[in-house]
Amino acid sequence: MDSVESSSEPKSRSQLGTALLIVLALAGAWAALKHFSGGALGGGAGSYDWDFGVLWKYRSLLVSGLLYTLLFTVICVVLGLLVGLVTGLGRLSSNPLITAPLRAYIEVFRCTPVLVQLVWFYYALPVLTGLEMSAVVAATLCLSLYGGAFYSEIVRGGIISIDAGQTEAAKALGMTRLQLLRRVILPQAFKKMVPPLMNQSIMQLKNTSLLSVLAVPDLLYQGQVIAHDTYRPLELYTFIAIAYFAVLLPITIWAKRMEFGSGPKEV
Repeated sequence: MDSVESSSEPKSRSQLGTALLIVLALAGAWAALKHFSGGALGGGAGSYDWDFGVLWKYRSLLVSGLLYTLLFTVICVVLGLLVGLVTGLGRLSSNPLITAPLRAYIEVFRCTPVLVQLVWFYYALPVLTGLEMSAVVAATLCLSLYGGAFYSEIVRGGIISIDAGQTEAAKALGMTRLQLLRRVILPQAFKKMVPPLMNQSIMQLKNTSLLSVLAVPDLLYQGQVIAHDTYRPLELYTFIAIAYFAVLLPITIWAKRMEFGSGPKEV
């Protein structure tokens, strides 16, 4: 019975996503109809005259901003996973000289807003270190370390969730610590880590919308530039919201299916 209920959840999530896409499509059709009818639909003296034609005029900037956002997300997720793996494994050490600095790093990044971190990395870090860095480098370093702090706890939690008896059995067989991690612990822990890792990666994609404060040419920044040039902020921000939604919805549905696929099979 439990397995039937579990398998029905991804299907309901997919149906919800389809319904939301239909609502967005209807809203877009209504906006287009309103535009081509000269703003006569539901219009009053103070109504806003929607004009989505501006999106096509600046399509190259919007596409480049979207591609930049996706590429930046991939880079930050990969670097964050590497930082998280090393930090998560280091947190398992019994040596306080190793675990104390790592825990301090994790808590600093988890307990401060990412927007504040971005501004600090770009303006304060060069002053403290004397190293000049561009907005792209500062943003990449900040978001990678920010994601690494969360990934490390996911890695650590997945590893310690494995039954200690398996570790003892592997040691009894003469496996080294590296062999134990590679052959016994990590393969089992990874299945449990997949859902939270996917959720955190989704958060990383949404966090890229904050890059505009550093003038990094992501989707939101390009939209702001176009809005200032055309005085059409509602059309631009509506498109940006739909673009993020269109990218994230399939990923969230896929993550939910992986979550149920990696769980235990019940009869």
